[in-house]
Amino acid sequence: MSGTALIAGVSGIVGNNLAQHLVASGWAVQGLARRPPQDLAGVDPIAADLLDPASLRQALESRRPSHVFITTWLRQDTEAENIRVNGAMVRNLLDALRPAGSVRHVALVTGLKHYLGPFEAYGKGTLPPTPFREEQPRLDVENFYYAQEDEVFAAAARDGFGWSVHRPHTIIGYALGNAMNMGVTLAVYATLCREAGRPFRFPGSAVQWNGLTDMTDARLLARHLTWAATTPAARNEAFNVVDGDVFRWSWMWGRIAGWFGLEPAPFEGAIMPLAEQMAGAEPLWREIAARHGLVEPDLGRLASAWHTDADLGRPIEVVTDMGKSRRLGFLDYQATDDAFFDLFARLRTAKVIP
Repeated sequence: MSGTALIAGVSGIVGNNLAQHLVASGWAVQGLARRPPQDLAGVDPIAADLLDPASLRQALESRRPSHVFITTWLRQDTEAENIRVNGAMVRNLLDALRPAGSVRHVALVTGLKHYLGPFEAYGKGTLPPTPFREEQPRLDVENFYYAQEDEVFAAAARDGFGWSVHRPHTIIGYALGNAMNMGVTLAVYATLCREAGRPFRFPGSAVQWNGLTDMTDARLLARHLTWAATTPAARNEAFNVVDGDVFRWSWMWGRIAGWFGLEPAPFEGAIMPLAEQMAGAEPLWREIAARHGLVEPDLGRLASAWHTDADLGRPIEVVTDMGKSRRLGFLDYQATDDAFFDLFARLRTAKVIP
């Protein structure tokens, strides 16, 4: 089954990989962003601002998507602002599409902050037991993911379309200038360590170093989004989505180091944030970029140290149950170390890293 997909956030990790998957699967794809990429083959770019209802309605008035994939958000200074801004983005988009009456399914991508809480209270307080399961209730805290869900639920009840919610763990995938991009951040950090002869130190907590965790490849997430949008049994359901393997960072750190020809530094038990380790590295990155002809000399556009530090510094073990999807027939699997290696190879081919 295929249709006409509108991807909100086509320039991000999830949207970029989803667009490529849908095009390859025979879908007509419309890619919406404030500055949509022009080089995604088969994607009809739509330049629009989800916070500007009037211009959004104008940009979408002739569009008739059957499926809508919401893969974007805007980080704000407080959770109250996150709720106001990100809830409005979802509401404005679905309001703009309502007159056409073409939408049959809306898929919303959120994440494990559904269980861990917002950045202001990330991993603190009373949390549900792991592995996280979809039937666990919402935390008793304000959370912009909940606001986004509620906007989708309200529009679905009003307009009669089906929905799905997708909760990945940390996503590995190709995108530049993204606010939450551990894979590219670690590739840049490893490159800086190799070029400067600095030790490749794990930046996170002892719990993350020693405990079990999982991640989500953006390509697997794209397949999961498509599956849920076209599978009747998945209609009106929320799903966790991870690669299917578990690992300890004490193992993965050595795997990543080896790909870059590095020896991992011994973990000494203390958190050493990347935001501190990479501070002041902008001139070195510009020099590396010039010497190797890299496409992006601005370190700030590549690395999101704050987000990687938030994930790797968590004081709790985080693993995710995916049994709900398995029982309904989604059986895809991705080895997470291979997901990292595939990304690093693509970054090298695209001249993002040397």
